[in-house]
Amino acid sequence: MDLGEGLRKAIARLTGATIIDAKTIREFNKELQKALLSADVEVGLVYALTKKIEEIALKEKLPEGVGPKEYITNIVYEELVRLMGDSYKPEIKPKKILLVGMYGSGKTTTAAKLAKFYQDRGLSVGLICCDVARPAAYEQLETLAAQAGIQFFGMKGEKDASKIVREGMKALSSRKLIICDSSGRSALDEALIIELKGISREFFPEEKLLVINADTGQVAGRQASEFNSAVGITGVIVTKMDGSGRGGGALSAVNAAKVRVTFVGVGEKLSAIELYDSKKFVGRLLGVPDIESLIKHVNDAIAEARIKPEEIESEELNFETFYTQLKAMSKMGPIKNTLGMMGVVDVPKEVVEQGEGKLGKYSAIIGSMTLEERRDDRMVRSSDRIRRIAKGSGTEEKDVRSLLNDFNKMKKFYKMFKNDRNVKKNMTKFFSKK
Repeated sequence: MDLGEGLRKAIARLTGATIIDAKTIREFNKELQKALLSADVEVGLVYALTKKIEEIALKEKLPEGVGPKEYITNIVYEELVRLMGDSYKPEIKPKKILLVGMYGSGKTTTAAKLAKFYQDRGLSVGLICCDVARPAAYEQLETLAAQAGIQFFGMKGEKDASKIVREGMKALSSRKLIICDSSGRSALDEALIIELKGISREFFPEEKLLVINADTGQVAGRQASEFNSAVGITGVIVTKMDGSGRGGGALSAVNAAKVRVTFVGVGEKLSAIELYDSKKFVGRLLGVPDIESLIKHVNDAIAEARIKPEEIESEELNFETFYTQLKAMSKMGPIKNTLGMMGVVDVPKEVVEQGEGKLGKYSAIIGSMTLEERRDDRMVRSSDRIRRIAKGSGTEEKDVRSLLNDFNKMKKFYKMFKNDRNVKKNMTKFFSKK
């Protein structure tokens, strides 16, 4: 059970409560403590948090017109935001960024994600590979840089990191922002500290960001403190937040170590990096829709799929327009992440997996249709056509029939609201680029 699920289950127990008394709060806090401890939030932080919630809930009077569940939920939200730390807004200006971290933290991928983030905001960016310890680091960063359209510099086989960064600065002198990826270790040892200090003397970075895997949980706080003492860091990037139930533990531990979280990694794609926003993070844990992020997520997917706005806003739903929408959905990453932004939580894992499997099959099936069939779904009714489409798409006939069944349901729903002016206006606004 991840942190969000645990929090929501604890809050759900308040549904039948009519008053806020010591017994109600104690029972709620026990469930809250279980959820936080299972997510690897440090024990001291957990008890300090629940004690604070108890003090506020019993001291303040329940506002008129507000139910106990809503009241406690708001207190939990405010205190969790405080526990998870301040949100981050970077200055979009020329600078040099050094990434440091342990093996397996996702540092190299994060370097490319960060480069794309700043490039998308108008800065010319360069990447330097100073990881002289991991054999595949050079090729990995070079490949990722090419995918993102970022200028890359490295010296394959060179073991002197200071020399690499010195030459890299010359080669990338025309770039406004330069990111340097450094070596990792299984532990922060003296050799790594000397190497990082040598890079810093040559590179003179405005920012030193520690990359930490969310799976480390509360150990993240210790890592942040150790790196900060050794080489001085300006912030932390927490990766793999999309698949870790211990992300809350990592974030709270970093905040407790008096180091700020700057970005979070939320997937494999180069665009899957977000500015850290504690309010949005806690909101998603509690199942609150994040419409702003959802709109950006959709618009980014539409741009990546190279879909024209008029294709999305089509008056008619047929297989051709449905296929366009499937292409956009395929660029949006895991369904679970998108559902979370919508406030749709606790969807069974098997249902999410089935949905992702269906999307893949449906794209293949529609891709095997003729243009005429895509534009007129009535043509796709005969057994011969269904058999041909199934064979061409590498699926089974039952899969094609399943698509037809689901598509017919969608058409009925589409007809119900397509003439509603308010709905149409909102949908157009939702899918149009800002």
